[in-house]
This record gives sequence, C-alpha cells and structure tokens, in this order.
Amino acid sequence: MASFQIIARLVAWAAHGSLASVAQMLQAPAVRASSDYSQAVSPFMRYFLDTEFNGFGGTLLSVALVPEHGDQEFYVSLPLPDDIEPWVAKHVIPYLRHVPPGIDLELGRVEAADHVAAYLEGDDDPVIIADWPEDLAHFCALLVTGPGKMAGVDFGLRLELINAAGFSAAANSRVPHNALHDARALRDFYLAD
Repeated sequence: MASFQIIARLVAWAAHGSLASVAQMLQAPAVRASSDYSQAVSPFMRYFLDTEFNGFGGTLLSVALVPEHGDQEFYVSLPLPDDIEPWVAKHVIPYLRHVPPGIDLELGRVEAADHVAAYLEGDDDPVIIADWPEDLAHFCALLVTGPGKMAGVDFGLRLELINAAGFSAAANSRVPHNALHDARALRDFYLAD
C-alpha cells in the first residue's frame, strides 16, 4: 500500500476517533478522491539530481534538478577552478552551457545555494533522487553557505540514493556529462520501471 494511502487512512481514523476502525481502513482497498486524474497524486515531488565536478573529490562545476512532472527544470553552473582535470576539460567543460537559454545561469556558491532553495521553496516535501553518492555529497555541500549557515531549505528535504546498476546517465543522455541532460536521463530511467 502506498504511504499516502496509509496517511490518508490514518487521518480518517483520527477524524473518527475509532481505534477499531484502523484495521478495517488499512485492510480495505484504497478509495480515491473523485477527480479527472487517472492516477492518485503523490503527496511529494521527486527531483532527479545530477552534478558535474572537477574529478574525484573536486570542485562542484554544475548542478541540475529535473522534476518528476512538468518542465520547470533547474540548472546552474559555478565559476570554474583555475586547475581543471584533463578528463574534465575534455568531457565536461565543452558541454557545461548546452542547456536551454532560460535556465543557463552561472552563479557563485552562495547564490547557487539560494537559487536551489528558491527553486524548491514551493514544495513542502521534496525528494532528491540520485544514482551516485558524490552527486548527493556535492548537493548537500552546496547548501552549506558558511560556518553554521545553510541555504533556506528550512522546509526540509529527503535524499534518496537509488540502485541504478547497469544504468549510465552519460550513456543515455542527449548531451553526456552535462548535469541537466544526465538528470533527464536518470528521470527517464527511474520512471520507466
């Protein structure tokens, strides 16, 4: 049973105040609210994350979030470091700006963190999904804007590292090693199941 169905049933139980009805509600088939939608709406939005960085443990170069539904994608690149790893110079840097003009932003770290917070602000329960731990590490590090300071994600968020064995975002991406296109490929892979 989906967690939103359980939550809806527990809310109904709380409204009725009958502990005996909890077992009935949890065993009964889910009742959908009448609407024009063919599927129940999830209580949270999933965002698919990809980052590009300057080699193992290197500086964050770009970050992208692609929502599960809709076309309001997020992309930001950061100032390049003085020394760029040769592989990154060849496979990542030439493609950093291959994104739609409306979202092609280059910002400093603090501004990028604030931009992430503003992008996610309208969602009170965002879930950030990645297929690589370093993507999550860079994303979380970006949100730290100074000693004891964090970008305005005071609404909270959840992080999920998925098992994407056999999947390569770069191999399935329209523009390999571009965070936005790789995040789109991850979304398509995840939603294909």
